[in-house]
Amino acid sequence: MSRRLLTLLAALVPAVLLLVLATSATVPLVAMGPGPTYDTLGEVEVERGDGVETVPVVEVSGREAEETSGALRMTTVAVRDNLTLLDAMRFWLDPVQMVVPRDQVFPPERSRDEVRESNAAEMVGSENSAEAAAYGYLGIPMQPRVEAVDPEGAAADLLREGDILTSIGGERVSDSTAVVEQVSAHRPGDEVRIGFTRDGREETTTTTLQPAGPDGDPDQGRLGILVGDTPADGTDVEINIDPNVGGPSAGLVLAIAIVDKLSPGELTGGAEVAGSGTIRVDGTVGPIGGITHKIRAARDAGATEFLVPAGNCAEAVQDPPGGIRLIEVDTLRGALEALEEAVSGGEPPTCG
Repeated sequence: MSRRLLTLLAALVPAVLLLVLATSATVPLVAMGPGPTYDTLGEVEVERGDGVETVPVVEVSGREAEETSGALRMTTVAVRDNLTLLDAMRFWLDPVQMVVPRDQVFPPERSRDEVRESNAAEMVGSENSAEAAAYGYLGIPMQPRVEAVDPEGAAADLLREGDILTSIGGERVSDSTAVVEQVSAHRPGDEVRIGFTRDGREETTTTTLQPAGPDGDPDQGRLGILVGDTPADGTDVEINIDPNVGGPSAGLVLAIAIVDKLSPGELTGGAEVAGSGTIRVDGTVGPIGGITHKIRAARDAGATEFLVPAGNCAEAVQDPPGGIRLIEVDTLRGALEALEEAVSGGEPPTCG
């Protein structure tokens, strides 16, 4: 082998090694960009029983759902992990992507599974808050329902998931807050009589309250149930969303979709609407992360109106895509009023 060839090979080896590293070794970075959108007024395929069914994203039972039109899209952020150096450079050059340290998305003290479980729990909480906010806005009477029973708790083998609570210790309870107050008014060891309905039958049972546990007030008894509120008229709503979607930011859009399904008229007026925002039981809308990515995802999906939490407006107006109006909202009621103004040709409050 000639000296010239040896010299050439010696020069190429580092370049080849660098190329191999750039295309195979991962770097501690993730790329964030526009993610999928989901039309909450549309349908989705879900696995049920032995097959797959097509069902509404917001599925109503116990009453007939109202007709809807247009689209009401919840938006997401796509996170791409396990990037090679070449991937990171490619995403860094893409103007719609953002490359950030991996620790910002996946804290080093938590595993990916833990982050995923936390996001899933936040999504369930978001769905529950959306339902409660929508029911409250519509003025639907509520009643407290047992959502889960601690198998080691005072109510084990006495109450079941789905039972409707009517009284605690002889005091009528009209919602979950009243249940918590009545149970907390008793001490551990107190014998408490519980009234409830199961499958339409009125029943009573008696149990002895347990201590509240190391994180609770030692003077307050514990029944050992998770209780939520459900419409007294039998209305029920089930949210069918891709299980890979997590976090709390779908609350606002889900609440609007529920209101649309349970009330006359068509809130979008046939328009393509999108949005994002957390929601509390009282209808308060809170800010979310990734607002610029979500606006771009909405525009790419054809939306012309985007509901932006007031706390995100300053960020949202930084170089937004054209052809989409950014509507500022801070409550569910305000969002519904702004949406009505927008689809009727008016001028809703906007960011900026």
